Amino acid sequence: MPANKYALLRYRVIDRCLRDKGRPFPSREALREACEEALYGAGASVISLSTIDKDIWAMKNEGELGYHAPIEFSRSERGYYYSDPHYSINEVSLAEDDLEAIRFAAAILDQFRSVPILQQYENAIEKIINRIKISPNPQDDQLDRYIQFERSTVSRGNEHLGPLLEAIRHHKTIRIRYQKFSDDHIKEYELQPYLLKEYDNRWYLIGKEVNQNKFRTYGLERIQEMALAERSFKPDPEFSANRFFQHSIGITEIAESPVKIELRFQPTAGKYILSQPIHASQHLVCEDNAGVVIGLHVLLTQELFNLILQFGDQVEVLKPARLRTMIKERLEKALERY
Repeated sequence: MPANKYALLRYRVIDRCLRDKGRPFPSREALREACEEALYGAGASVISLSTIDKDIWAMKNEGELGYHAPIEFSRSERGYYYSDPHYSINEVSLAEDDLEAIRFAAAILDQFRSVPILQQYENAIEKIINRIKISPNPQDDQLDRYIQFERSTVSRGNEHLGPLLEAIRHHKTIRIRYQKFSDDHIKEYELQPYLLKEYDNRWYLIGKEVNQNKFRTYGLERIQEMALAERSFKPDPEFSANRFFQHSIGITEIAESPVKIELRFQPTAGKYILSQPIHASQHLVCEDNAGVVIGLHVLLTQELFNLILQFGDQVEVLKPARLRTMIKERLEKALERY
């Protein structure tokens, strides 16, 4: 039977007592008193000696716990001890399934250790990875022999992630010097930051200018300089991150309303789209030998255009006519270059 949280706390207290070099060989009574003081305070009398006996048995024998603690009783010292002086339940080896899951998670975490906002956890990440490398199955240490994760390069501007997160949390305005890719001039803004969002391996800030009532998106790699301003701001209670991007594919925000779209994909591409929907609004309109038709309810953003164009001749825009014309014009311009 799985242990409850109080039993788990008692196990940790017992483990601490057994490892206490200043008070070796604790008796049943000493273990009971230590557990009572830790859980209920000094002077309590709610834990029985039989409970301590059961806890010791569970730590030694309960398979679901996985401790297999080497607890022994010394007749000469009239107390308990670990036959392995280096043992601790905090050092228990995990089951192979658990180790495999941790290896997988550690490999993912390792990809992002150089992101500035995570650098404060660099040592912790390193400890996790090193610990996994000395796990009981050295033949599995090199996970990349079997799995290759996508490793993205760290884009410029990620050094602003930490300060921006703090500004958002504490509702502090910021000042930035910002240069759009389409503009040679650097402009200065004082912003109220609301949200950080990652898309396509780039980070973006959603905020609004002081004394303005419109939210805009700013790419972090385009921020030349950033500094915290002195004044705080009261967050707009109407802002919702989920609603802000509810109808978006990508990061672009526009003032228009979302539209109903129908796309016909060739059979193979259709299977890909059905297995990995491109938006939460995606639904199947029909499927036959000619392919798959899906419906979407989204904004006509640049990211949507790029997504459609990347499928080339494997997709056709059926509705609306406006989007169909826009994609056709882009394909024609592309063809002119060849």
